[in-house]
Amino acid sequence: MREVRLMQVSLIIAVSMVVAGSEIIDFSESDANEENEFESEALTFAEADEAGQEEAVGRDNTGGDDGGRINFGLFTGGTAMLLSIFMGSVVLEVMKVALLGAIVTPFLSTMISVRDDLLTRGRILGYLEGNAGIHFSALRDALGLANGVTAYHLQILESKGEVLSWRNGKLRRYAVSGLSSEEIARIRNPVSGTRLAILQVLSESGLVGATGKNIQIKLKISRQLLSHHMRELRINDLIEPAEEKKRPRWRISSKGIAALANSLEFSQSQ
Repeated sequence: MREVRLMQVSLIIAVSMVVAGSEIIDFSESDANEENEFESEALTFAEADEAGQEEAVGRDNTGGDDGGRINFGLFTGGTAMLLSIFMGSVVLEVMKVALLGAIVTPFLSTMISVRDDLLTRGRILGYLEGNAGIHFSALRDALGLANGVTAYHLQILESKGEVLSWRNGKLRRYAVSGLSSEEIARIRNPVSGTRLAILQVLSESGLVGATGKNIQIKLKISRQLLSHHMRELRINDLIEPAEEKKRPRWRISSKGIAALANSLEFSQSQ
């Protein structure tokens, strides 16, 4: 992915700045030590003029300060860049996926066996076929995989053309590559597949609404998958809480009713 390559370049630049700054410190200290030794040796042969000594000390201090400033700028700039990358990966899933792909993937590629690779990728492909458009974190949690392992296999599958991905706000979503443009358009539409079924359940529940547990039982889906689809429906204002509670009952909104009607008409015309 382009984001992974960009992340790798950014990390190389940041680390190089930190290393370069550290090396300048070493050279500055080394030069200062050599100069001090030279001055000590010279003083054993002749007594230096007091004014000359003060001028030399002034020059030494100035040179040391310049070296310190050069080092401070490089070291601080590189450190700030690294901190920005890591903090951004905490907030944005897109940056997290890119960072994992840039750092973890090269190491995992030499550690994971071919058999384990095939099994894990088969699980990912099978899950994506049934849940196209799912985002990185939901896929990771549903399959019980670690961040690095998930990013590694998704990157390999995408490089082979078996999986496609796209950015959706702060998230990165995935689907199998065999989908048509019409199917991809429907996936990006919040009312399709499981989400359409959720709206139908809530429509039947009326104003009273239904709890997440009730929806999960009726549709026979996992809690993680239900949470993923409910969040998307909530973001698009297609559902709303029916009561003011920490875990409220949910009901379909007026916008959701219109979207449900349009989706049912579309499916009947196919």
